[in-house]
Amino acid sequence: MSTRKRSSARQGIESRRAADGREQHRALVYDRRTARKLRGPWTNSLAEARSWRVDALARLQAGTLSGDRGLTVREAVDTFVAGIANGSIRDRSGRIYKPSTRRGYQRELRGRIVEAFGGSHLRELTLPDVQRWADGLAADGFAPATVRNVVTALRALYGWALPRGMATVNPTVGLRLPTGSTDRDRIASPAEAARLIAVLRPSDQAALGLAVYAGLRLGELLALDWSAIDTDAHRIHVRRSWDHGAGQYVAPKSKAGTRTVPILDRLGLLLADHRVLSNQADGLLFAGRGGQPASHNALRERMRRAWRVHGLAPLGLHEARHTYASLMIAAGVNAKALSTYMGHANIAITFDRYGHLMPGNEAEARSLADAYLARDLS
Repeated sequence: MSTRKRSSARQGIESRRAADGREQHRALVYDRRTARKLRGPWTNSLAEARSWRVDALARLQAGTLSGDRGLTVREAVDTFVAGIANGSIRDRSGRIYKPSTRRGYQRELRGRIVEAFGGSHLRELTLPDVQRWADGLAADGFAPATVRNVVTALRALYGWALPRGMATVNPTVGLRLPTGSTDRDRIASPAEAARLIAVLRPSDQAALGLAVYAGLRLGELLALDWSAIDTDAHRIHVRRSWDHGAGQYVAPKSKAGTRTVPILDRLGLLLADHRVLSNQADGLLFAGRGGQPASHNALRERMRRAWRVHGLAPLGLHEARHTYASLMIAAGVNAKALSTYMGHANIAITFDRYGHLMPGNEAEARSLADAYLARDLS
């Protein structure tokens, strides 16, 4: 280590001679809060070492750098997963995580996240680290949706850690993730949707009808009992959902998921027929064994089989929700009402997913505004 007297340019800089005889430098800063020194990387450039020091001093002052390395990602994951399992850690709305969300986060965090970053310290993980990892997942052939699911779990981990001082920055902010359309984006026309429902066996028609004509999610329609169907007021009261993985009823996906949805005439006919077919005035609309809702897998398979026999392109139950949104928009239902009926947490979600289907191009906007002004001036 060099013992030369430090000039102002070398303040806080360590120097050494490398094996090839070249001089190398690294910067150090002192964190008074933790009484620890932080050292930068060795570099052949004195300017680079000084730049690192200036940046580190600024980050120390801003509180985004610390001498305390804190928890590793693996340790943080263990604490987070245990907390969401016992209910001590809740989502941003203060609600207990749904069983399906808990399973998904546990699978992704204990799997791919720990595999990639388990030994790294939570505070030291950077955006470039996560970006390269996400790029690698895409290069390995993982579907865009899969990559996003893994990143969502990592975001949840940092969303919990940041306000508790376990991390200073969220390395998932600013990520560029792969995109790609999926079959879930398919929308059936009204005529096609009616045909897809008609070819199903009678006891399954109302299930698809509830997705196409009311926008219900699979778990929501399987959890419906007849007390939730108000035929006089033409309303469906969505109050719960069925989690097939946990084998239990849960609250809807979000607070907004608890809602009232109008019964369209076509759906009313399907529900009336279903009540006659099931010969019941109460209980579950789609009952399975042991008093539980019917099997979602069996329902899907019966639908696919019927459509295959009739040469029809299949429509997933989530695609049926897209279909409901499209027909409501085409009918002129306003975005706020649609957001409520879909059970979206906020109207921004509705606009993000279905804004491209809504009217409002430049020509139409100009025409409407001109007509309004003409009336006002006349």
